[in-house]
Amino acid sequence: MSKFDEIRYFYDHEVNEALHSIADDPMMRALMNFTFPTTDDQVWKDQFKEVFSIRDFQTHFVAHTIRQILAKSSDGLTTSGFDRLDKNTPYLFISNHRDIVLDTSLLNLVLLESGLIMTASAIGDNLVRKRFLNVLAKLNRNFLVQRGLSLRDQLRSSQTMSEYIDQQLHEENRSVWIAQREGRTKNGNDATQQGVLKMLAMAAGDQSLTDYFKSLKIVPISISYEYDPTDSLKMPQLLAQHRDEEYIKGKNEDFTTMLSGILGQKKRIHLHAGDVIDTELDDIAATIENKNKQLQAIAQIIDRSIIENYKLWPTKFIAYDLIHHTDKYASQYTEQEKQLFIRRLEMRIDPSDAVSKEYFLSMYANPLINKLKSEENFSE
Repeated sequence: MSKFDEIRYFYDHEVNEALHSIADDPMMRALMNFTFPTTDDQVWKDQFKEVFSIRDFQTHFVAHTIRQILAKSSDGLTTSGFDRLDKNTPYLFISNHRDIVLDTSLLNLVLLESGLIMTASAIGDNLVRKRFLNVLAKLNRNFLVQRGLSLRDQLRSSQTMSEYIDQQLHEENRSVWIAQREGRTKNGNDATQQGVLKMLAMAAGDQSLTDYFKSLKIVPISISYEYDPTDSLKMPQLLAQHRDEEYIKGKNEDFTTMLSGILGQKKRIHLHAGDVIDTELDDIAATIENKNKQLQAIAQIIDRSIIENYKLWPTKFIAYDLIHHTDKYASQYTEQEKQLFIRRLEMRIDPSDAVSKEYFLSMYANPLINKLKSEENFSE
């Protein structure tokens, strides 16, 4: 047994058997009927017999599913920055986190179509408790982040995950995706949790922190959705925080959120790959000695890249103007776009509830507000 068995995705020799174990699951039938709506079930079941690697599964099935999702629930995906990446180099992609499934799925579609190394991707084990979802995740090269552990077990789990990510990057020549924080950003404020970087640093061994982080080849990824299909689903948690109440998830809340994120309307989507964090780490090594402060500085570099390269769709400017009762950014959107956004707001929350309205608008406006702050701080 490998020490990674609890969290790892499938080895290629396990793929065919794993795929057949869920081929007759009603959820697989629904997924394949969505992906290939005019194809008889027996056709894709027969094709499964020829799948002997994760790459086979992702190329011949998953990529088609993601393209169908884009066709049915978006106005298209655009990208920038990926042409600066090397096709033979594994990278550690750290991104803002808006959607449970699509953030990493869209990235891997872009990597596949660009001829770049696809990722092993972190996913919370709380999201894949159903057997079908667990098998499907591992067929998609997802490794498990163990949630709800005691402090002692959490430390052990973090060490294992750090070593696994290190192994993927440095021994398997496999890119890795992790979110900049635990859980999705609910309020539009994209900020890297220092705990994520501390976990990564646990595998550094005798290397200095900055030298080790250079070896990871960190690429910040900015994921920008014009509309968040789960915007209204995030409101109960935001309102509970506002009232200083504990928020307890409903029984099938994660699954409902996953489906809404996949099938809900997103309009336009943009993914940007930032520059590899490299020389900035030399500057940190030369000017900061304290390890925690070094991690804080690295987090700030990731944040700046994600925020400054975030694509500001018209919805961000509309929300800003509505919050501030201004038309400062009226040139950035049309009256039709504004009315569509207002109609969405009125359909998704009670607009007479001032607190809900402010949180909903802030969710959309905060990427713009944060970009303005970042530009102001960087120019000082």
